[in-house]
Amino acid sequence: MPTVRVHEKTLKMLNDIKKEMNASSHNQVIRTLILERKSIPDSMFGSNRKLTSFSECDEA
Repeated sequence: MPTVRVHEKTLKMLNDIKKEMNASSHNQVIRTLILERKSIPDSMFGSNRKLTSFSECDEA
């Protein structure tokens, strides 16, 4: 398994998040943070399912 080197302050932050998440490992914390970062929030363009398609009369 590869090793990742981080500063002490970063390790403390990682440990704090690990406790908050009740995670079993640092790996789980890192993977969760990465997946959250990569996901597209519903508020972003194109993901609002309530919008209907535009028509020519909608153009200004």
